[in-house]
Amino acid sequence: MAFSKEVIDVIQSMSDVLVMFWDVHQGWNVVNGNCLLLSGKEKITNALEDLQECVQEEDKAAYNVFLCKMIAGMKGSSDFVPVDEERVNVSVRMSGQGDIYTYHKVECYLMKDEVGAIVRMNVVVCALDAEEIYRLQLAQNVTNDRTPAMFIRVANEVIKKNPGGNYALVQFDVAKFKAINEMYGEAFGDEMLNYFIESLKILCNRDQLFVRLTADVFMILVSYETRQDILDFIEMINNNLLEYNGIAYRLVFGVGFVEDVNERLRKYGDRAALARQSIKGNALTHVAFYEEGMENTILTGKYVEDHMEQALINREFVMYLQPKYSIQSGRIVGAEALVRWIQPDKGLVSPADFIPLFEKNGFVTKMDAYIWEEACKTIRSWIEEGIEPLPISVNVSRVHLSDTHFIDVLNYLVDKYRIPKEYLEIEITETAENSGLTEGIRLLKDNGYTLLMDDFGSGYSSLNTLKDTQFDVIKIDRGFLQDFIGSERGQKIVEHTIQMTKSIGLDMVAEGVETKEQAMFLMDCGCDTAQGFYYARPMAVEEFNQLLTE
Repeated sequence: MAFSKEVIDVIQSMSDVLVMFWDVHQGWNVVNGNCLLLSGKEKITNALEDLQECVQEEDKAAYNVFLCKMIAGMKGSSDFVPVDEERVNVSVRMSGQGDIYTYHKVECYLMKDEVGAIVRMNVVVCALDAEEIYRLQLAQNVTNDRTPAMFIRVANEVIKKNPGGNYALVQFDVAKFKAINEMYGEAFGDEMLNYFIESLKILCNRDQLFVRLTADVFMILVSYETRQDILDFIEMINNNLLEYNGIAYRLVFGVGFVEDVNERLRKYGDRAALARQSIKGNALTHVAFYEEGMENTILTGKYVEDHMEQALINREFVMYLQPKYSIQSGRIVGAEALVRWIQPDKGLVSPADFIPLFEKNGFVTKMDAYIWEEACKTIRSWIEEGIEPLPISVNVSRVHLSDTHFIDVLNYLVDKYRIPKEYLEIEITETAENSGLTEGIRLLKDNGYTLLMDDFGSGYSSLNTLKDTQFDVIKIDRGFLQDFIGSERGQKIVEHTIQMTKSIGLDMVAEGVETKEQAMFLMDCGCDTAQGFYYARPMAVEEFNQLLTE
């Protein structure tokens, strides 16, 4: 990092290069303060801050971001922020004589202490050559959100000039950016995005082109050797853009690898977008690489969201019933209501393709209410047709439980169809008990509904739930049954769980019973009720009615 006398002598003889250094003990030292190309300033004495006066007005914002980062990183700064990089640079236009300006690169080579504070900085300011100026002009153009097409053209040029290199497109956006705009105002949002642009001009090197695609979506062309190189780059971007003006937010990144230089680059940009969209709402990760099958998943999700409202109007959602059987007598003692989506042109849509999405986008509340009413209709039809009614259990989602007005909807439907409340049972997953939703559970209990805790054994709160439970029935999760019943020790755990549940006055339903051996084991353990493919699959209401009348 230190200059030898010979090197200094050479530098001092150069008129087109400005070299200076800063040391925590000595401050600034300008090696060749006379720089003819920076003729707007005859003598540089205060280094980076002096240079600020030479920068063209259009480039001052980019230079200021760079300057603030360097100043904040210097040891002894009152607003110290550690610096990760070994080298930081910015390319800007500097004023010359009259209206003439020249393109220069300001490059800082950093020496840091153990906490990341800059203790020495060597600065080189030099004019860019013709090719560098051309690339800078292109890069300046592609940072405009109105020119994604230019970004693609320039990125293609870069890739084709280095056919043996590895490239990827990294796309990122701000999670819940709309909420930021609503909370702090659109002007704040615009300022934040401009800050991103100016920061990216510094954080991205000459081979890392970037573009603002839409409001808060940015895309960067990145060269790499390994996946870790991409992850390191992403973390560098993420760490430098963690907050703006004291407001923290979360960035979400997607990566699409450029596999064939002859393919349309937009294809890989689309893949980066698919990867980014695949982790929307996922708090556990903020980076996703494109994988085969992702496109189908995203497209399916988009199709579902585009058609769900009309499907509800068209009554394409159908209630299926899965019988619950008394293990001792073999008689049907109830049913669980499940939803199926039957599309006129595509047939049956798997619940796995729409239920998680409905839970994420909130549509599950409409779905819940729809199935509640279908269940009430069915119970009313049994009463009117002289069929002995059986309780139907319906699911109440966590989304519904967070809004206590759901109880009004349930009570309205029970009154509308004139059915006793004991025939409409409520299933709630085990994890809901520990998610701050206990008020909704209490309301259900106070209003006289029978409560079933679904998926018992799938979470980590089973024993606490048994201790503090407001539930009437416990449903053993199919995974719990299948995982434990295969060994003698596991069988003992299931057996004692059933005995413990019954000892505190709760009934037990075993889900996912698929074999005669499982049914016999449960009967020996004293389990009351079973549900699963061994007994019956979910079926249309008409088929279920036939079972009741046989």
